[in-house]
Amino acid sequence: MTARQPYDAFLAQVLRIEQLSPHFTRITFGGAELEHFGTDGLDQRIKLLLPRADGTFPELGLFGDPRPEMLAWYRTWRELPDDERNPIRTYTIRAVRPELSEIDIDFVLHGTEGPASAWATAAKPGDELIIVGPDSRATEPAGGIEWNPGNARRVLLAGDETAAPAICAILESLPRDFTGEAFIEVPDAADALTVAHPNGVAVTWLGRAGAAHGALLEPAIADWGQRRGAALTTAAGGPGDGTGDAAGVSDANGGDANGGGSQQDSDDILWDVPEDVTGEEYAWLAGEAGVVTRLRRHLVRDLAIDRRAVAFMGYWKIGRAEG
Repeated sequence: MTARQPYDAFLAQVLRIEQLSPHFTRITFGGAELEHFGTDGLDQRIKLLLPRADGTFPELGLFGDPRPEMLAWYRTWRELPDDERNPIRTYTIRAVRPELSEIDIDFVLHGTEGPASAWATAAKPGDELIIVGPDSRATEPAGGIEWNPGNARRVLLAGDETAAPAICAILESLPRDFTGEAFIEVPDAADALTVAHPNGVAVTWLGRAGAAHGALLEPAIADWGQRRGAALTTAAGGPGDGTGDAAGVSDANGGDANGGGSQQDSDDILWDVPEDVTGEEYAWLAGEAGVVTRLRRHLVRDLAIDRRAVAFMGYWKIGRAEG
């Protein structure tokens, strides 16, 4: 018997559509094969293959036997002529119910210029797309999950609306003994969602109301850093060394303040995930690449948080389309 690939393609149909807020829509998908969709949850990344303008999909061999490897079908897709290539976007799963062959994906609606937002805006029950995600029948792990706090029980989660589904899924999964804070910047205050979380984790929704990306998130993290520094000073029983007293999130390049080595922060570094977290504190940052890069730099350089305890993911970048 041919071993199954860690990732598989699932043909999914829209079952239900729920408008969660002015900018968030939850679409529930069904399909016979979704009973085999992986259930790890958290910040699990998947690929959405959206249909072309005529509603069709190019032939990529995704449903052949044996299934093609990820790089093989993706290479085929990249080599298609522009007028034959369908849009592909990366999303995170909000919920999986294999016993019902259902999955939920939360879409951020921001008009019809982006293909995913345009598709979700016009979606109706019965519409189809292809989801490439983890196969629970595979013997090898699929990957695509970056949340890895190790033994840490004090956490910081921060991101924009593109990270909101992952942050919400993570919050719902946290054991009751976790403490910390979560900050989620969204287009409007009315986009704040209800999410279950441990009593010791405070959740703050930040509505931009037309401000630039990061305009509220960065000051919120700076304030968190000041409060963290004050708490550490109090716990140490002395005045401390000033760590955590930064007035804002720095935009200057600089070396990591802790963790050793000579690695330099750079705007070219848009994704860095620690493999082994051994301390008591863990930070998870995701969203617009420039914003999360500055946030990570602030945590590591200004607040002296070990970079091996900070995961940051540039989900998207202003002015750059995914392809």
